[in-house]
Amino acid sequence: MSRIEVKMRQRINLKFEKVGATTKKTAVTFIEANLDLQEQYWLPYLVGNLLGNIRKTVDNRYYR
Repeated sequence: MSRIEVKMRQRINLKFEKVGATTKKTAVTFIEANLDLQEQYWLPYLVGNLLGNIRKTVDNRYYR
């Protein structure tokens, strides 16, 4: 795992925690989580990753 990947994972996780997206019920879109463009590009790569804890719902919302 690269340092860039670790940094992006931390940034995205922090933003999801900040808006309260910690369960499937409280999941938010990437717009609601205020992800910048770089974080939006990394999001599909980090979702469902074995080492990651970012999950995606059927209706394209994300949670940690």
